[in-house]
Amino acid sequence: DEVEEQERPHRYRIRATLHVERDSQKGILIGAGGSGLRRIGDQARRAIEELTGAPVFLGLWVKVRRNWTKDERALREFGFAPGGKG
Repeated sequence: DEVEEQERPHRYRIRATLHVERDSQKGILIGAGGSGLRRIGDQARRAIEELTGAPVFLGLWVKVRRNWTKDERALREFGFAPGGKG
């Protein structure tokens, strides 16, 4: 959703939304006490830090967007179809 690069000290601030199609998927992704989302965030943050060579703050949100995998507009918006962000 948003990437900010800070020069001094050099680091990145990233905000991203994970879209799911159903409330039940949101619960599974977040996990008990947020453990699933925390694990996803930790792994993603480490991978991004390895690529950039700088510390990263990664803020993740999970939103339900019903049937987005069947919605051409949503697929373009998320970069999965021609004309999108991808």
